[in-house]
Amino acid sequence: MAHRTLKNGYSGLVERLNRFPQGAPPSDTLYKILKLLLDEKEARLVSLLPIKPFTVKKASQIWKMSPFEAQNRLEALASRALLVDMEQNGETLYVLPPPMAGFFEFSMMRTRQDVDQKLLAELFYQYLNVEEEFIKNLFANGDTQLGRAFVHEPALPDDEALYVLDYERASEIIKTAKHRAVGICYCRHKMEHMNKACSAPMDICMTFGNTADSLARHGYAREIDTTECLDLLQQAYDHNLVQFGENVREGVNFICNCCGCCCEAMLAHKRFAVMNPIHTTNFLPVVEESCNGCGRCQKSCPVDAIHIQELGSGEDKPSKKAVIDEAICLGCGVCVRNCSNASIRLQAREKRVLTPLDSTHRVVMMAIERGKLQELIFDNKVLWSHRALGTLLGAILNLQPVHRTLASEQIKSRYVEKLIAKAKS
Repeated sequence: MAHRTLKNGYSGLVERLNRFPQGAPPSDTLYKILKLLLDEKEARLVSLLPIKPFTVKKASQIWKMSPFEAQNRLEALASRALLVDMEQNGETLYVLPPPMAGFFEFSMMRTRQDVDQKLLAELFYQYLNVEEEFIKNLFANGDTQLGRAFVHEPALPDDEALYVLDYERASEIIKTAKHRAVGICYCRHKMEHMNKACSAPMDICMTFGNTADSLARHGYAREIDTTECLDLLQQAYDHNLVQFGENVREGVNFICNCCGCCCEAMLAHKRFAVMNPIHTTNFLPVVEESCNGCGRCQKSCPVDAIHIQELGSGEDKPSKKAVIDEAICLGCGVCVRNCSNASIRLQAREKRVLTPLDSTHRVVMMAIERGKLQELIFDNKVLWSHRALGTLLGAILNLQPVHRTLASEQIKSRYVEKLIAKAKS
């Protein structure tokens, strides 16, 4: 009975989280995670918040409480990294980040005493590494994904380096960011509590912009300058970590430095590689004839995209050679730096990988692909009209093209027709 009551108390928040394009599928484990992070009243209040950034005034209207009380509650949630607060045109805006990349990670980006982090780590492990639905929805649903790999810049030959755009370089993201902060790697911190962590650096998870500013102000990350951040990037290169960042060209909010054994993105790529869970770089490694099959590249590859092929015996030729599985390869270039005799090089892919302009572009694309555009357009679920129109548009967007056109003709609404036209474009 207590378990059923717990579900009822947090079900509104689960529904709210599932309005994000990637969602958070209901699970007994998810309810336990939310119970650790918020009390039941907080969960109910957060479930009413819009997806888009909002003001204290907006929250007070939705919550039907005074602006003073609403501000206190919002500040309390931001102080625990459940909300991100930011300044815009002299006004404070708040936004509820998705679970990932968002408040799941934030809860483990520092050592804290107000939450049982060992229990939380065990629950995260169950929800993300044992159960499959959440991580599959996050990384392997739709064509536009949350994150992309950055090219390992020291592995680029001089001639190819000329063709690397600024947004493809982690170093350029660091140099141009308004704010930079570093925190504990959520993935390795979680695995540490599970006695499964590797020896890669822990204090190396990078955030940028408003997210970095908010996390640093509330003690969940440490604000750093450009020089220190570039030093951390070099440390990541030296430990063969892959830079996995937000899949946008402008306003990148995070870059994780990932190993293949602990990090959610790399593990997801190995589990669901055929679904392209991570957008690759615009490069692929090429193995030269001089390869001697030593296997160092295979050991360093974070997504198991390299295997050593037996060639048979021969006096003048090596008996082994590295083979790249291009369908799995991220094009990160870690293998290039680990080659014992410079027999692997990066070359440009034949077709460039498309990257959304910014977070808004990415979220809209993800929402369209996942049939959730109505959740972004009709954002305030407190209003009955928004709920009704959102349900209507969601049903239309899930129709086949012919039936979608028929629905437009039957409804006779210019507004809905425009929405459908936007969804098609």
